[in-house]
Amino acid sequence: MSTTGAELAAEAVHKRYGEVVALNGVTLRVAPGVRVALVGESGSGKSTLLRTFNALTTIDSGRVRVDGVDVRDADSVALRRRIGYVPQDGGLLPHWSVRRNVELVPRLRGMSDAAERADAALVMTGLEPGRFGPRFPRELSGGQRQRVAIARALAAHPDAVLLDEPFGALDAITRGELREAFAALSQSIRLTTVLVTHDLSEAFALADRVVVLRAGSIEQDASPATLVAQPATPYVVTLLSRAGIRT
Repeated sequence: MSTTGAELAAEAVHKRYGEVVALNGVTLRVAPGVRVALVGESGSGKSTLLRTFNALTTIDSGRVRVDGVDVRDADSVALRRRIGYVPQDGGLLPHWSVRRNVELVPRLRGMSDAAERADAALVMTGLEPGRFGPRFPRELSGGQRQRVAIARALAAHPDAVLLDEPFGALDAITRGELREAFAALSQSIRLTTVLVTHDLSEAFALADRVVVLRAGSIEQDASPATLVAQPATPYVVTLLSRAGIRT
């Protein structure tokens, strides 16, 4: 597993959906091995920005680069195979077993040890391969399905991993357990990570930097400690207050 990962960069990125401005000149750099959380209200542009890095969102103007290469100049299929992606619902293929789901990207990349990589990724996410590998997604709990989705994102040893509210649909106890497991995992591998969440406590627990978005623009980009000590705008103060975090 890589211990550094890719550099991700968005430069003056604009994106509209009809009359709705999703991203308004956003500039963001994520250095190799750094974990960044994107937070903000619904419609702030978090998920849109996340998906620019694997070219699932096509921007109107600006540039998005992965390790210096503009994603518009890259093969989008190859790009997505080198960047792990975990959507909110996990995106598991229901008619495939757990092991086959996790093997997907290694097999697509032609890796001869896909099964071994899948088993190793399951172990990393706290699932015993012999017990869970043969099961189907419908036979798992919500938390177990999300662990499988994370394992699938990590199995091919990606250059970065993008997570779009991966714990949002879980109950509070399961969410807390999985968040702790992912925090320990991300500390051990130090992979470039971008996480979308509406939960500030989750962002503080999992990220080195927290990027607050509002109406498609960045209000503040800082460490959790700086965000609390020196909130840059009244909106950031309000967001912290709503989360019960005192400045």
